[in-house]
Amino acid sequence: MKKAELVFIPFPAKGHLVSTVEVAKLLVDLNSNLSISVLIIERTVDDERTAYADSLTATSTTSRIKFIHLPQLDQDTDAANFIGSVVQTHEPLVREAVTKIVEHSNSVPGSPRLAGFVLDLFCTSFRDLANDFGVPSYLFCTSGAGFLGFLFFTQALHDEQNFEFVELTDSETEFTIPSYVNPVSTKLFPSVTFKPEGFGLFLSVAKQVREMKGIMVNTFLELESHAVDSLSNCKLPPVYPVGPILNTEGCSGVHQNYDSIMQWLDQQPRSSVVFLCFGSRGGFSANQVKEIACALEQSGLRFLWSLRRAPEQVNGKMGHPTDYENMAEVLPEGFLDRTAEIGKIIGWAPQLAILGHPATGGFVSHCGWNSTLESIWFGVPMATWPLYAEQQLNALQLVKELGLAVEIKMDYRIDGGGEVELVKAETIERGIRRLMEHDSDVRKRMKEMSDRSRKALMDGGSSLSTLCRFIDEVVDNMP
Repeated sequence: MKKAELVFIPFPAKGHLVSTVEVAKLLVDLNSNLSISVLIIERTVDDERTAYADSLTATSTTSRIKFIHLPQLDQDTDAANFIGSVVQTHEPLVREAVTKIVEHSNSVPGSPRLAGFVLDLFCTSFRDLANDFGVPSYLFCTSGAGFLGFLFFTQALHDEQNFEFVELTDSETEFTIPSYVNPVSTKLFPSVTFKPEGFGLFLSVAKQVREMKGIMVNTFLELESHAVDSLSNCKLPPVYPVGPILNTEGCSGVHQNYDSIMQWLDQQPRSSVVFLCFGSRGGFSANQVKEIACALEQSGLRFLWSLRRAPEQVNGKMGHPTDYENMAEVLPEGFLDRTAEIGKIIGWAPQLAILGHPATGGFVSHCGWNSTLESIWFGVPMATWPLYAEQQLNALQLVKELGLAVEIKMDYRIDGGGEVELVKAETIERGIRRLMEHDSDVRKRMKEMSDRSRKALMDGGSSLSTLCRFIDEVVDNMP
């Protein structure tokens, strides 16, 4: 086999970067003639991602994966503007990095030859640069196949029927979308669908992906068989379900409170703790925090709660959640004392390690795709509380299609631009009580899906076989 080199360009957010690095590891492990260069776009606004990115070269166990850090250009650009401008601002830097890779390949006998670009969903415009180098582009989608189908559905509806989704803002219109089993209400559509600039990005992404040579998706056939099958009918490049792509080595921690959290969990009965954690942007208002606290106290259930201060806007730009210096200030008076025997409140959480602990029996989650796959991997049933992006669509799949979660809310969002709903304690308590039922069908189905997720990446498993097919495709398409 010819020696091949792929250039991966992940979007600079930790969830995207981790998945990209892990799929790169799997690919080079599967084929000794494959090398990968990961181009890391630096940002100032995500300290956690920066720390992870900085650690990659030091912790790499193979010389066939290289991490190339591109100089930092954006200082204070918010996420929406950054997505739109990332190609324009970084194209010269990416071109220079890839040129050096090609020059090295040409000057050193036996070096791998550039075989293609593997692009993040938010970096698809780099396809033009791949064309300049005469190599094909592939997608690595860090979201699920259901959302990918949503993207193509909305693009086709807009382009073929001149449909304008902005006219459905605040409506409850239902659409039959091929990648979902059930009709989907516009209440569950990502907020950007109704914003001309954001939806324009959706359209551009969908059109770019249609022109690529292949699509890897961080999912597995046994989880999203309906969605994957629907994509095969969309006149798309070949779709490769290659997940669940997780950094399970991240279970043991460098987190400052890791030991105390694990020691507390060690003292709790098996499957007795409900874990509440809402991702990298998961903070709530003071009033919402009090409703969650009342629900937990009234339930009497054991709990581990990652409580963080809601992100604030500075000069029109959304920041990230921060830890409270004094949690008592935002909780009901006396709450910490009254729940000291059954609960523990923490700031930032070592999520993977907590989900993997035997004491964890349920996960109240924002339904980010990485968190969803992690919960499935460890067989922990979920309660849905989506916040932004495509998380409402993920919640719909989990509750209505797959039966792997119970609903606290499905249409909650913090990125709609209007007043954020206050979810009352009674609703939250009802959800977590259902979540923690020991013999529920949801718990049984989650355990079965956990087993399937692990088998997918074993020898003969659906995703491992698909990864091998993807490598064959890359070699066949080499210039």
